Amino acid sequence: MATNILMPALSPTMTEGNLARWLKKEGEAVKAGDVIAEIETDKATMEFEAVDEGILGKILVAEGTEGVAVNTPIGILVEEGEAVPDAAEAKPAPKAEAPKAEAPKAEASKAEAQKPAATPEAKPQPKSEGGRVFASPLARRMAEQAGLDLSGLQGSGPNGRIVKADVEAAAGKPKQAPAAAKPEAAPAAAAASPAPSAAPKAPAPAITAPHTAVPNSSMRKVIAKRLSESKATVPHFYVSMDIELDALLKLRADLNARAPKDGPGAFKLSVNDLIIKAAARVLRQYPNVNASWTDDAIIQYHDVDISVAVSIPDGLITPIVKQADRKGLAAISNEMKDLAARAKSGKLKLEEFQGGSFSISNMGMFGVTSFSAIINPPQGGILAVGAGQQRAVVKDGALAVATVMTCTLSVDHRVVDGALAAEWMAAFKKVVEDPLSLML
Repeated sequence: MATNILMPALSPTMTEGNLARWLKKEGEAVKAGDVIAEIETDKATMEFEAVDEGILGKILVAEGTEGVAVNTPIGILVEEGEAVPDAAEAKPAPKAEAPKAEAPKAEASKAEAQKPAATPEAKPQPKSEGGRVFASPLARRMAEQAGLDLSGLQGSGPNGRIVKADVEAAAGKPKQAPAAAKPEAAPAAAAASPAPSAAPKAPAPAITAPHTAVPNSSMRKVIAKRLSESKATVPHFYVSMDIELDALLKLRADLNARAPKDGPGAFKLSVNDLIIKAAARVLRQYPNVNASWTDDAIIQYHDVDISVAVSIPDGLITPIVKQADRKGLAAISNEMKDLAARAKSGKLKLEEFQGGSFSISNMGMFGVTSFSAIINPPQGGILAVGAGQQRAVVKDGALAVATVMTCTLSVDHRVVDGALAAEWMAAFKKVVEDPLSLML
């Protein structure tokens, strides 16, 4: 029996995704667990595994298609020797909804009979149901910026969906765009409700300065939404300290000099590896910082899972070093290198970047002296690490030179009070300035 292959929800925040690439072709056999496609989510490019066996009878959504809603059929799986049904026959959900879709169409036909003037506008409607125009989010955004009315465009995407190419083609015809918009103005005014919504969108085309409009990726939209919510809803509190690094740098150099250069036991420690270990050690000592806020209770995590901010071309992702307090420096170093490499290539698994109990953001490699990081909810804290620089310090009443970095702890004040944040920073400073304790 034919079975629909549906666009999966590969992350909790995913409502739509881009079908980056099909790894199976029409007519190929598929087994449960086979990777059949690559899906771009709001966080990464992830592999999509089949859950049933059969033959990939038909591909409904071509690779490269953007903005495919979760649970939308993207392909049809059939048994060997079974005829491939049409897309409409293979969609159980639309069958149940068909009577509902026909009712608005019947009402629309009655309205058209009473209003002959509306008949010319009914021609582009095959790509819509109930008056709603089907278009990808990118196409809607581009049309809005270009001042185009989507209802006047004919879609070339799956099932008549309007895609980026359709908007680009229409935008290249300046004389036709206003013509499509003017006939639509009368029904919009009669409806009363669409007219006010169109007014706020008008300023977009008013940008006259030379510019380039770069469409927001799914990841960028999620980052913007989550960080805006964090600053708006989480009461941030900041504690900064200067920490000397000379002892830690010496320990790192000594351990790297003794490390095997190749083979299974090879490793090369970075300063960030030691900072991850030090933070994890102190979080184990202060479980009330390794915590999250809920309206009913403060959640104290049993494991110390450190999310480490990694910059990637589309934005930022935070792969997790799990149970970091229980791992050795070599294990943390090799795991972090692997996670960072797969994060930049978009190959992280969902469980490798979703979760975490505390975050670290290190911008020292860029020469940043200090900064304050935004908390990644639902976590209760994030440590911002600046560059290690040689500075003048006072030791035993005399001036000396030391390598110093500035670290800033951002905490959710609902979870961590000021005194507790200061205690945590003082303990972290002590461990970093006496790094031999990390070897115990």
